[in-house]
Amino acid sequence: MSVKVSPVPLVATLAAVLGAVVLLALAAPLRQPEGTGIVRPPTSDQAAEMAADEEPDRGPDPAPEPSPTGIRTPEADVLPGATRPGTRPPVLDHGPRSGNKVALTFDADMTDAMRYQLRSGSVRSYANLKIIDLLERDEVPATFFLTGKWVEQYPQVTRRLAANPRFELANHTYGHLAFTPDCYGLPRIARREMTADVARTFDVVGAYGGRQTRYFRFPGLCHDRTALTELAPLGLTVVDGDVVSGDPFATSWRPIVRAVLDNVRPGSVVVLHVTEANAPMTDEALPHILAGLADRGLEPALLSEVLGDGPTAP
Repeated sequence: MSVKVSPVPLVATLAAVLGAVVLLALAAPLRQPEGTGIVRPPTSDQAAEMAADEEPDRGPDPAPEPSPTGIRTPEADVLPGATRPGTRPPVLDHGPRSGNKVALTFDADMTDAMRYQLRSGSVRSYANLKIIDLLERDEVPATFFLTGKWVEQYPQVTRRLAANPRFELANHTYGHLAFTPDCYGLPRIARREMTADVARTFDVVGAYGGRQTRYFRFPGLCHDRTALTELAPLGLTVVDGDVVSGDPFATSWRPIVRAVLDNVRPGSVVVLHVTEANAPMTDEALPHILAGLADRGLEPALLSEVLGDGPTAP
């Protein structure tokens, strides 16, 4: 026998269950599933952090490029030899004739031909370390006029010079080209390249720090009005010298010593070379020069001190 179920109680039961579900849903707090919700723009600090996290590691920042012009910045105004850019640079042979100071200056030449000789093995060195050894041992102040190519050839020696507070660094062009016709047979630089050549050398030498200057010396001491005009934007001082030693290609140290001691006076600027292969007798002459200066009551000093343009050496 079949039993019939009344539809009324069943409907009531279903209504009761459904009501309970609704009440439970209203009582529970609304929750957003993880990873969903309202998107708000990040703060500036959060954005920076996010960008840093997303940027790939590129290693250390590259070194800044040297100045393409070498034209003086405000910081360069304090350097010995700095002059107002745009004016034809002064040319100095010596300092005041009072006192007892003289400047020993050493040119570091380097031409393309000299670099070829080094690479071919026909020449051993254009850096006379015996001179530097003697100056360091006896604590003698000196000023070095460096070509850019010499610095690039001898970076370790340049660092040694820059690290010595008794040494000053100055500019002798980039590749020792002539700035006038008929300058000791040197190849000539084009006029349009003169400013950039000297500016580039200030950048190359300046990267080593130490006692930097705005002194400049022309190869062979050869210059004219045109060359001086082209260097006007750089704010420098040209230094020739009143005592030329004649040490390049000398075959004996004695003529070098005579050339210096016969002409030196208070305030003198002595021109020597630190390029061993083409000035091979300079290291032998130097002790005699120092002794002769002492006998005359003369004392080596930085070029800036002799010219009255900077602090004294320690």
